[in-house]
Amino acid sequence: MSAADPRSRVPRTDRLLADPRIGSAGAGLGAAAVRAAITAAQGRARAGEIAPEDVASAVVAELSARGASSLTPVLNATGVVVHTNLGRAPLSDAARQALQDASGYVDVELDLTTGQRSGRGVAARQALLDACPAAEDALIVNNGAAALVLATTALAAGREVVISRGEFVEIGAGFRLSDLMESTGARLREVGTTNRTHPADYRDAMGPETGCLLKVHPSNFRVDGFTSSVPLAELRALADEHGVPLVVDVGSGLLTPDPALPHEPSLSEALEAGADAVIASGDKLLGGPQAGLLLGRTETIRRLARFPLARAVRADKLTLAALEATLRGGPTPVASALHADPQRVRERAEALAAAVGARVVEHDGRVGGGGAPGVPLPGWAVRLPEAAARPLRLGTPAVLPRVHDGACLVDPRCVPEERDADLLAAMRAALAEVG
Repeated sequence: MSAADPRSRVPRTDRLLADPRIGSAGAGLGAAAVRAAITAAQGRARAGEIAPEDVASAVVAELSARGASSLTPVLNATGVVVHTNLGRAPLSDAARQALQDASGYVDVELDLTTGQRSGRGVAARQALLDACPAAEDALIVNNGAAALVLATTALAAGREVVISRGEFVEIGAGFRLSDLMESTGARLREVGTTNRTHPADYRDAMGPETGCLLKVHPSNFRVDGFTSSVPLAELRALADEHGVPLVVDVGSGLLTPDPALPHEPSLSEALEAGADAVIASGDKLLGGPQAGLLLGRTETIRRLARFPLARAVRADKLTLAALEATLRGGPTPVASALHADPQRVRERAEALAAAVGARVVEHDGRVGGGGAPGVPLPGWAVRLPEAAARPLRLGTPAVLPRVHDGACLVDPRCVPEERDADLLAAMRAALAEVG
C-alpha cells in the first residue's frame, strides 16, 4: 500500500482506544462494543465512505448514539394502547423508579428486622391483594402463559382439562393455548361447539379423570350471532358437584369492571363468581411489567405455589418491584391513554397538524394486546403522506405511526403530552426528507 493511498492513514486500533474522546463516549459500554465501533469506522474509511481523519469522530458518534441495549425507545403514534410489538404496557414513573431502585441489592427475600430469610415478593403480593380484595391469596409468575402452564400442570397433569371449543385461543406468534396446556401432560376434553356450549356439555364430560374446569376469555376475537356460553356461577356449581377446581383465564388483567370496556371480564368479577384461581397478564390493562398473575382461594393458590414448576416460572426482583409500584402508584400510562378525552386528543392533533401544514382526520384507537377486541376508542390523527412513515420510524426519536388507506396517520393518544414537541420535530424531519 503506497503512502499516497488514503487507507494508509486510517488510525490504528491502539491509538483509537487511547483517544480520550472515545473513552468518554464508550463509558458504560463493554470493551467488545467499543472495539466493534472502531472496526466498523475503520472499515468505512478503507471503503472510502469517510476520510481517515474522520474515523475517531465516527467512532465517538456511534458510541454516543448507542446504549448498552439495542432496544430503541419509540413514540407510539398508532393509537393502539397495549401494543405487543412495542413491549405492551409502558411503565408508570413510579414503576420506572422502582426498577432503578431494585437494580442493585434489595431485600427481595430478606427480613431486615430479623436478618432472616423471608418470603419472596411479599410486598408485591400484598399490593395485588389490596388492589383485588375478592382474592384470598395471590401468586406472581413471569408471564400469563406461565401462569396457565403452572395451573394446568399442578391441577391436571395426567388428567383432563375440560374446556369449551369456543375458547380455544391462539396467542401471539402462533402459540395456541391448547398446545401449551397439552405440553404439561394434561389432556384436553373439548365440549360444546365453536359458537354454543351448554351446562350439559360440561356435565357429560366430567368424571374421575377430570383435573379441572377451565374457562378462557377469547381475547383477540369476538363471536357474534347465534351463541351461548356457560356463566361462571353455573360452572362453579358443576365444579363443586364433581369436587374439581375452576380456573378462569381472563387474559388482559382488568382488576375491576371498566365502563369504557363493558364486555371485558375483570379479575374481581371472576373471583366473586366463584373461581378457585383466576389468571391474567400484568403488562396489559393492568399497565405493569410482564408478569403472570394468579389470584384465588388460599388452598388453590398455595397448591400452585408449592408445585415444583413454580420455581421455574417465578418472577424476578425487577418484575416484583415494578408490579408493586404499578399497583401502589397513580394512574398508569395505559389507563391515561384508554380514558383520554377525545376533545383533548383532537386539540393536540390539530396543533401538530397546523405546525406542519397537514390536516386532522377522525381515527379510532384500539385497546390492543387482545383486550376488548372491536371496541373503538374515539380519537383523531394527523394525516401525512404515506412516505413519511419510514423516516418517522428511523428518526430520532423513533415514531411508529399507523399506515392505513394510503396515508401515514399520527395519533397522539398514546404519546405523553410532554413529548408533543419531540413528536412535532420528528414529523418535520420526516416531511423534509420526503419533500
